[in-house]
Amino acid sequence: MNRRDFIKSGGLVVGGSIFPYPIASAFNANSDKGPLKVGVIGCGDRGKGIMHVISRMPDRYTLVSACDIMDFRLEQVYQKFPKLKGKSYKHYQDMLDKVDLDAVVIATPLNMHFAPAKASLQAGLHVYLEKTMTYDIPEAQELIQLVKQNPKLTLQVGHQYRYTPLYYKVRDMVQSGYMGKITQIDSRWDRNWNWKRPVPDPSMERAINWRMYKEYSGGLPAELLSHQIDFINWAFETNPDRIMGAGGIDNYKDGRETYDNVQLILRYDKAGMIGNFGATCSNAREGYSFSIKGTEGTIELLMDEGYFYPEQKKMEELQIVDGVSGATKLTWKDGKGIPILDEKTKDGTIYALEDFHKSIQTQQMPASNVISGATTATCIHLANHSLFHNTLEEWKPEYNYS
Repeated sequence: MNRRDFIKSGGLVVGGSIFPYPIASAFNANSDKGPLKVGVIGCGDRGKGIMHVISRMPDRYTLVSACDIMDFRLEQVYQKFPKLKGKSYKHYQDMLDKVDLDAVVIATPLNMHFAPAKASLQAGLHVYLEKTMTYDIPEAQELIQLVKQNPKLTLQVGHQYRYTPLYYKVRDMVQSGYMGKITQIDSRWDRNWNWKRPVPDPSMERAINWRMYKEYSGGLPAELLSHQIDFINWAFETNPDRIMGAGGIDNYKDGRETYDNVQLILRYDKAGMIGNFGATCSNAREGYSFSIKGTEGTIELLMDEGYFYPEQKKMEELQIVDGVSGATKLTWKDGKGIPILDEKTKDGTIYALEDFHKSIQTQQMPASNVISGATTATCIHLANHSLFHNTLEEWKPEYNYS
């Protein structure tokens, strides 16, 4: 494939529409019943962020209620969304019992994903459930059964990379074989921060800084690395066969229980590939980095940018190097390689909520669904078990959900 054919076939998008059909069609889905009435369970930073996106989609959604166990968070909601005052609750079951809703968004701590999701499905409501889908494997398996019992209901999981045009295009490049044989994934999500938030009352320490405590949290694997692990599951249509992790509380000796420094190795036998996924809270130099390495080239990804670095043979095929002078014929962007898309994408939450709406209207399973969500939740459960017990975890047949 030469450079012209590569660009024409959509290997890289350098202009024009950037939306694959399933995403583009979401923007054309209309409801005869009007906007969906939504309640939000969990009003921390992520919950309020989703509320802001919903409020900017009035043709799709109407925000009618909110729920959080902490009074100060509900007060913050009232400041931004004054119409919700008097329409909000401290207990999710009260909201489900008293408010006319079509759907709920759940953005609680990880250990509280399952219970409100189960109750909402049993109440006949559609569910947008933040990642990671569940705290453990049994909860994931039960949610699968609940969705199968209610096939007209949508459960979508907040793994947003399944919706952004950039990551959708990368998936196409992987599945088309354009990158050759892919053998290595190198992924990091680093920061230089202790992950602690201010606590107005010491009794609220564990509830507010829940990410630091095993009772509530899956730690760095669940909160950060699950995104990249989920993308690999999706792009390669696979799952790891073995998972091994190492980590520790290596810097912040402040009473936390989840590790501040982790490295996971995932072996994918069927794909013939190794995935390296790491995160630290003690150095921000690399930040978010994501490399997919094949015999024909490398993809390097940021959250909203991606670049392709061809190997020498691929460079010649693309006519990037003049065979006589050796001069570069196609200019790489700021030394970063060939842009996969020539424009940055929007907030992934927008794409995800568009697809949530479309899935409800059409009764089609969303790209990030209960099966894929359970697969990634299983990866994270096994990864954490390996981290804390120094074990090599094997994928079992019962984890092959369908």
